[in-house]
Amino acid sequence: MNDLLKTLSDKLDTTAPALARLDNYYNGTQPAAFLTPEAREALGDRLKVLSVNFPRLAVQSVAERLQVTGFRLEGDQSEPDAALWSTWRRNRMEDAAAQAHVDSLVYGRSFVIVWAGANGQPLITVESPRQVAVLRDPATREVTSALKRWHADGRGHAVLYGPDRITRYVSQARVTDSGSLPSTGWDVVSEIPNPLGVVPVVPIVNRGRLLEVDGVSEMEDVLDLADALNKIMSDALVTSEYYARPRRWATGLEIVEDDEGNPVKPFSSALDDIWQAEDPATKFGQFEAASLSGYAELGAMLTQQIGALSTLPPHYLGLNGDQPPSADAIRSAEASLVSRCYSLQRTFGQSWADVARLVVAVRDGVDPTTLDVETVWANPETRTPAQAADAAAKLAGIGMPLTILLADQLGMTPAQVDRVREAIRTQALDSAGVDLAALAS
Repeated sequence: MNDLLKTLSDKLDTTAPALARLDNYYNGTQPAAFLTPEAREALGDRLKVLSVNFPRLAVQSVAERLQVTGFRLEGDQSEPDAALWSTWRRNRMEDAAAQAHVDSLVYGRSFVIVWAGANGQPLITVESPRQVAVLRDPATREVTSALKRWHADGRGHAVLYGPDRITRYVSQARVTDSGSLPSTGWDVVSEIPNPLGVVPVVPIVNRGRLLEVDGVSEMEDVLDLADALNKIMSDALVTSEYYARPRRWATGLEIVEDDEGNPVKPFSSALDDIWQAEDPATKFGQFEAASLSGYAELGAMLTQQIGALSTLPPHYLGLNGDQPPSADAIRSAEASLVSRCYSLQRTFGQSWADVARLVVAVRDGVDPTTLDVETVWANPETRTPAQAADAAAKLAGIGMPLTILLADQLGMTPAQVDRVREAIRTQALDSAGVDLAALAS
């Protein structure tokens, strides 16, 4: 068991630098290593970090379109399960799931742990890959063990999850921060059996290829282009500071020096002052200001490449100019982005279905491997309420059930669907003049 704890701890330590780098890019705090010493000296302390943060936009533009709206259990293919959705909401997963998507897109993976809370009800928590690591069976790729490790109260804490038992540890030595957590030297605090029979840790993996079991960051393809764009913008600012403003010159003037031999400026820079000289041979002139159009053109080219690799449409990148795109043009431009979201719904949906299976297993005491669960998503396409209502009305005209229209076309949650159905029943009874109180008595 200690060997397994060390293996997973070492994995956390090994992946920490790469995850910290991705975290810096997402936050726009990556080092400005592209600045030349001359540019850095010219800027001084006025521009320590410049980030045109397209990596974050590449993540947020996808994450904001991934919204879980329910789960369907086996044998109930028409409506999402209301009880399961109630558990989901009690665990505040509407917001936590969005955070899991963001971390998975940034780091390549995030994790969800399902267990029984103090009241015996299912407890769902979303975890960061900076604290959680898993090992998989090379043959089946199923999770065989998982570790969560963190720092609190001057000690390291860890929980090792296995299919048959869950063990909690505390470090023997005191630690100052999460960066100094040990991989050995742990004492067992408690050990409890795992009645689920599976590791209750579900990875949410942004997988690009079969062997990328730990996922790949959605920002990976645009990081170098983002650095190049930041360099161009920094160079443009240096140029605007020193060369984009006209420089004046004068000849035929006597150079006056102060007591220390330093030249004295012959003219004031006040706007209302007039420059004049008594010597008729004096001449004044002005150098032509440097043009910034080259930086703008290169910046636009890099932005287009970022859009092509990240599926970001032109109107997200500010490439449409002053003319706003039409609704049809927006849908056409977002086709690749929407297709990417549908792909992620398939990938993430399987993981969320695994989470729902564990929730039902904890709640009902059943074997999670025997359950069939489908994740229900909101439509990732950009549609106005009028367009969504029009599509729903057309489908209703061919006999599509109301509950499916409310969930699939209008993106309502199970609770909202139940509210609409209850309102329709109440309205129908009121129209028929039925007195429910009289019937009940």
